[in-house]
Amino acid sequence: MTPTPPLFLLLLSLIGAQATVDVRTAAAMAAGLCKTRPTDIVFIIDSSRSVRPSEFEQVKVFLAKVIEGLDIGPNATRVGVVNYASRVKNEVSLKTYRTKAGLIKAVTKIEPLSTGTMTGLAIQFALNVAFSEGEGARVKSPDISKVAIIVTDGRPQDNVKDVAQRARDAGIEIFAIGVGRVDMSTLKQMASESLDDHVDYVESYSVIEKLTKKFKEAFCVSDLCATGDHDCEQVCISSPGSFKCACKDGFTLMDNGRSCSACSNSATDVVFLIDGSKSVRPENFELVKKWINQIVDKLDVSESKAHVGLVQYSSSEFPLGRYNNKKDLKDAVKKMAYMERGTMTGQALHYMADNSFSAGQGARPGVAKVGIVFTDGRSQDYIGDAAKKTKEHGFKMYAVGVGNAVEDELKEIASEPTGEHYFYTADFKAMTQIAKKLQINICQEEDPCECDSLVKFQKKVEEALQALTKKYILYNG
Repeated sequence: MTPTPPLFLLLLSLIGAQATVDVRTAAAMAAGLCKTRPTDIVFIIDSSRSVRPSEFEQVKVFLAKVIEGLDIGPNATRVGVVNYASRVKNEVSLKTYRTKAGLIKAVTKIEPLSTGTMTGLAIQFALNVAFSEGEGARVKSPDISKVAIIVTDGRPQDNVKDVAQRARDAGIEIFAIGVGRVDMSTLKQMASESLDDHVDYVESYSVIEKLTKKFKEAFCVSDLCATGDHDCEQVCISSPGSFKCACKDGFTLMDNGRSCSACSNSATDVVFLIDGSKSVRPENFELVKKWINQIVDKLDVSESKAHVGLVQYSSSEFPLGRYNNKKDLKDAVKKMAYMERGTMTGQALHYMADNSFSAGQGARPGVAKVGIVFTDGRSQDYIGDAAKKTKEHGFKMYAVGVGNAVEDELKEIASEPTGEHYFYTADFKAMTQIAKKLQINICQEEDPCECDSLVKFQKKVEEALQALTKKYILYNG
């Protein structure tokens, strides 16, 4: 069998990624989860002699349908319309209509000019006038897009290449739509890169409406919080095409900008106990490593805070404290080799209880201990005694199972309340969701000795103040 060329595989992955984006955008639109980024849009429409009155009506219907899918408003999307033939007419200014209904009504009243085809002149007019602040365009900003959509059906009678370049250099994104016997090379000279995304052709005005969906999707910005395409632990706050994370009252946003902590990040020793048995399979083992690193991302890995160790049934990959920054730690996880051994979960738990959290393996005295067990099948040995031992040692235990893992065994491994400490999914690809749900919140308990000292100190201060008060009263008496 001829091996698949790496370049071909790359192309397939890129196509798959783009298809995923397109499906998400379409789904977002269908569910009403789509907003349009604040944009100044100017339609530049050809109404030369070659465009029949009935065809011009179809152009106006196309404009109205695209406008229908936009968020129209002074702080959202503003729309202008430039009508051209041998001369240019500014039919609708960006500043004129602030409601969708008023804008669409104005579009329906536009009449064709029915002369020549001076497309270059129309682009120059849009650059100098339609996109000027005087006509309602907003000051150039990364938050405001500027878009020109040109609709034409013929060969221009003037030069378009240079003026289109000036418009693009000014930050205007140009879409070029050609109809019928249009000159395709001219469309390419006008449009922004990539040409595949910015040049469209339809065989006649009667089918121009089919481009409506394309332009609605082009301006659609999914509400990533509503669609779930975010990794915020608690609260997701939407912004156009983006989001930021926040926390509920009583929680603090961690340095990674996604996770929330119920208390200050106290020192924690965390050990992953990973099932590397044959049933996992190499491709799924790679997903397990990505899952581990997702959880590592949520930890404050440092010399004084979280230390992480890794055990693959039942051999230590690296001990606690060997890596004190996330980069080195995640690199070490990525390098973990797949051992393909049996599923001896009980033996692995005994190893964790007796070795992983020992001083010889880097564990720190007086620091919270957290064990995270991953398995994909029924244990081949008894786990009861070992699971009990880990809890008797004071470890907080999380149990994660995939595929053929037995939920009763996961519950036996997990700390109380088990509902917060065990997780199961049938599919390795769904482990990302478990990583989002699994929260390691360890709050350091107060040292009773420290509390006693504070109380004693407070009493001494109070006694001293009382003594000073008495002296002051006697002195003034």
